[in-house]
Amino acid sequence: MIKAVQNILYFIPIAFIVLFGQTAIAQVNDTIPEDSDYVIPERVTVNNIFIIGNEKTQKNIILREMDIVTDTTYPWDEFINLLLADQKKIYNLQLFTSVEVTPLFVGEEEIELLISVKERWYVIPSIILDLADRNFSEWWINQGRDLSRVVYGLRLSHNNVGGRNEKLKILGQLGFTQAFDLVYSIPYIDKEQLHGLAVRFTYNTNKTIAVKSAFNKQVFYKNENEDILRKSLNTSLQYTYRGSFYNFHYLTFGYSNTSIHEEVLEQNPNYFLHDGTRLKFFYAGYNYRHDRRDNVAYATDGELLSMGINRYGLISSDNVNETEISFMANKYFRLSDKFHFVSGLTGSTYLGPTQPYTLIRGVGYSPNFIRGFEVNVIEGQQTVVHKNSFRYKFLDVELDISKLMPIEEFSTFPIRAYLSTNFDQGYVNDRNNIPENAALTNSYLYGYGLGIDLITFYDQVFRFEYSINSQGIGNFFINIGAPL
Repeated sequence: MIKAVQNILYFIPIAFIVLFGQTAIAQVNDTIPEDSDYVIPERVTVNNIFIIGNEKTQKNIILREMDIVTDTTYPWDEFINLLLADQKKIYNLQLFTSVEVTPLFVGEEEIELLISVKERWYVIPSIILDLADRNFSEWWINQGRDLSRVVYGLRLSHNNVGGRNEKLKILGQLGFTQAFDLVYSIPYIDKEQLHGLAVRFTYNTNKTIAVKSAFNKQVFYKNENEDILRKSLNTSLQYTYRGSFYNFHYLTFGYSNTSIHEEVLEQNPNYFLHDGTRLKFFYAGYNYRHDRRDNVAYATDGELLSMGINRYGLISSDNVNETEISFMANKYFRLSDKFHFVSGLTGSTYLGPTQPYTLIRGVGYSPNFIRGFEVNVIEGQQTVVHKNSFRYKFLDVELDISKLMPIEEFSTFPIRAYLSTNFDQGYVNDRNNIPENAALTNSYLYGYGLGIDLITFYDQVFRFEYSINSQGIGNFFINIGAPL
């Protein structure tokens, strides 16, 4: 009985740290009465790690995310920091709705860890009802809420095949874009869990396509007979190397084959940069990614760095001869539990002066956007964008809906909401100096405003923003996904 009481007393300050974060480390001594016999140890040894709640997920997938290992002694402060970081990494697998890592003393300097997870629902068949446009505002404002631009179909996602965090996604889509998409990824193909593979096959057709841009907006074309104007096939194989917890290396090889109706060339003779109606090429790319965010869906602390180089055209018979370099650097500053600040820099450059329209880049194409310019595309060969948000969390609740939804994986509905003040700026260099797009290319661009970010079930992010751009035009925009 006395031993059990001692274990509970040992546990209280550690639980305080896990719940309230690293700032709690310095406050632990203040929570212990002066006449208490409890003494924070200088070091601890981890004897065992137990995992509960992982009915489908294999134990080694969870342990792969942990710096802490058994039969190892850690200085106290280092142990607490590792504990907090490991809990975040396990959650960022996006396999669980909640993760708790609880340390329990079994001796004065000996600890056992209990990892408690609540698994998500992994097999998700869903109905596709979406828009073919770049964002909601493009459809609402530029396309006049045209319902013919809706896409619909079925999607089947299995996000934890065999309990090994393998992803399988199958999509069949009709409407504005007819598409079939198959993706299968294996995070680790070796015992050491360092190497992974992913394969993808995509085929789609369109009867209406963007053939160019004019006055910084996409120009769409559809012929009178409603013929298919473009068919695209893309297949790729990606190799992944993860030598450490936060660093990823991706090597991709692929093949692209796109054919168009001859009328497309009448609308834009430079659509493919040659007279033919087919563009085919092999491509290869390398990308390095450093990801130390506290939450990959909506980060409030940490950093994200990505750098890549892509080569389009590998053999002499390819119709493209182009190289693209891109980067992304985001920093997330947690100022307190309620406030955080985010700043991110993205950019890309093509080495060639002109690209086929299917490879076009610039502001308005992911991930480069500037708030206030959601309805615009600013196209060019070099793009740089700097995005900033200062956010205040004013709502954080978890609703119990188990009476309405008896399935355990859907029994709770979390809601977090942030008020954000935003300022973005950027520049697009168009070497070709297309006259009808000159209003926004080769010019300093900026946008600012207020917004509400809503994070809901399974880390879905919805943004409601009012922004004013450097042209003095203000509007209300709805977007899906975190801006950075």
